[in-house]
Amino acid sequence: MSNWYMLNLIGNDQSGIVAQVTSALYKGGSHLGETSMMRLGGNFTMMMMVNLEGSADDLVKIVQPIADKLNLHVHIDSIEGRLHQHIEPNVRVTVFGADRAGIVAQVTGVLAESGMDILDLESDVGGTEDKPIYIMYMEGLAEDGIEALRTALESVRNEGIDVDVEEIETLIG
Repeated sequence: MSNWYMLNLIGNDQSGIVAQVTSALYKGGSHLGETSMMRLGGNFTMMMMVNLEGSADDLVKIVQPIADKLNLHVHIDSIEGRLHQHIEPNVRVTVFGADRAGIVAQVTGVLAESGMDILDLESDVGGTEDKPIYIMYMEGLAEDGIEALRTALESVRNEGIDVDVEEIETLIG
C-alpha cells in the first residue's frame, strides 16, 4: 500500500545534505512530491512530501542513517497526498519595519482578516545592530481583492511599517 508522509529534517547547514538525503530516499524506493528546502541563519531545513510503499518506521530506517551521519533532526508525519494541488498566488506583499516583537503576528493578522491566504512567507533582518529592520516577503491569494488588503494595511502603515501590495499576473501564456 502506498503511503504519503511529510518528512522534515533540520540541522546545521553543510554541503551535500540534499544529495545524500534524496539519494537515500531514491534507493529506498520512495518518490518525492512537493519539497521546500532552505537555509536560515546557518541552519538548513527540508520539508518533503514522500510517497513510500511502507510505514513511517520504514521511512525512518531509510533516512535515519543519513540523518545521524549529518547530525540532522528527523520528524515524520503521515499525510494525505494531494499532488498537483498548487495554488497560484495573485498578490505579493513586502514589509519593512523596525524589528520588534509581534511585527509578524500584527501584519499577518491584518492580512488574514482582510481575506489573504498566505502561500509563502520569507523574512530576514537587515539594517544595523543598533537599528535592525525586519523584512518580510509574502505571496498569497487575496480572496476579497487587493484593494481590501491595501485598505486593511493602513492601520499597519500608521504604526510606521512600510507595506507594499502588488498584483501578481496569473495569466500564463
